[in-house]
Parts: sequence; C-alpha cells; structure tokens
Amino acid sequence: MTDESTPQATRTIRIGSSNGLHARPAKLFAQAVKDAGIPVTISKGSGGPVNAASILGVISLGAEKGDYVTLVADGDNADDVLDRLAELLTTDHDE
Repeated sequence: MTDESTPQATRTIRIGSSNGLHARPAKLFAQAVKDAGIPVTISKGSGGPVNAASILGVISLGAEKGDYVTLVADGDNADDVLDRLAELLTTDHDE
C-alpha cells in the first residue's frame, strides 16, 4: 500500500557487472539500499519484486550482465537514491 503523498520513483537499468548480480555486486548494492533508508524493490522481467536490501533476494533474481532490472523506491529522496543505485548496477565490479 502506497501513500499517494509519498513520491515514488522507478528506473530500469541494464546490469554492468561481467558476472551479473552475484555475491560481491549484490552485497554492495544491498548495502547501498540499506544505507539509503527508504524502501526499494528490484525486479527482473515478469518476476515479482524483491526487497533490494536483501542480498539473497537480489541474488535470487539471477540477473546476468546485460539483463534489465527495474528499481522502485518510495520516499522523499527516491530519485536521488535510484540515481546512485543505478550507477552501482551499471558499473562492472568484476574488472
């Protein structure tokens, strides 16, 4: 349930890490979501959204390099948070 007065932001991002969202990039991403302090979900394709702050949830998506994922955040700084998270996801952390 979303309060209509709370801004919601959405981004669709292409995964940049050569090995996809495996343990290391998933951990970096989930920690950044936790640090953001607002609810964020991540989904891939027609799959349901998972809590983006959950490392296991993020890994369970099976997102590979080049796959698209959708982030949704609720909160006053949702756009800024998604901009930072998008940068994390598009960066190759496996170089």
